[in-house]
Amino acid sequence: MPATYSHHGRTYSFDPAAPLDISLPLAPGPEQVNCFWAEPVQFDTIRVGSFVGSVALGGSTNYQRVHLTPHGNGTHTECYGHISPDPAATLNRCLRRFLFVARLVSVLPRPQPNGDLVVLLADVQPLLEAAADAPEALILRTLPNDAAKRHRQYSGTNPTYLEPALAHYLVARSIQHLLLDLPSVDREEDDGELLAHHAFWQYPHATRTAATITELIFVPDAVLDGLYLLNLQVTSLELDASPSKPVLYALV
Repeated sequence: MPATYSHHGRTYSFDPAAPLDISLPLAPGPEQVNCFWAEPVQFDTIRVGSFVGSVALGGSTNYQRVHLTPHGNGTHTECYGHISPDPAATLNRCLRRFLFVARLVSVLPRPQPNGDLVVLLADVQPLLEAAADAPEALILRTLPNDAAKRHRQYSGTNPTYLEPALAHYLVARSIQHLLLDLPSVDREEDDGELLAHHAFWQYPHATRTAATITELIFVPDAVLDGLYLLNLQVTSLELDASPSKPVLYALV
């Protein structure tokens, strides 16, 4: 049965039974997507005395410890606490809403004189300004959209990143939530400048405390560019970042 969602005076319809998951799963092993030299995800079976937390090994239940690095393993969402020393700047405190009208756009990164591939303002701006809506979230799918994004080992490869001017533009457009299929909005090694991070959060002088960045998503080709309802699911960790599960619903 269709449901409705209202935003900026307009009511949209969507099908709650037709979710589009754009997250990458967390699983053990080196074949999972990885960046910034993070250790692979690890699941450890808990053993206490005669108890073993594995039904396969004879235990009564499965009981495991998970070792992961949110910023380096799989899809994750981060708040301004990523670049702030404030211990209160946690995603659990900053992200208080979870449903947003979002626009998905596909864009081809451009080679720069230094050999880097960069997503440019000049390529994204026309895609947003051609639409009459005012989304709260932007989802960037970079082209080509090859399936290798699901398991790519990004560390030390200088992956594609965003032009800082694009981050400033998104702020001017009141985009609160940015999602992309890259390890970071900034260059892998930039001497700690993190220009796009600072620009998007307007940190530290006019900090947008409710804004978030979600990295390492994967949007299949079957999900067409357009307008969606975004359900941004995270764990309640008192950290600057959390593994996340962004789910889309097509809006009409």
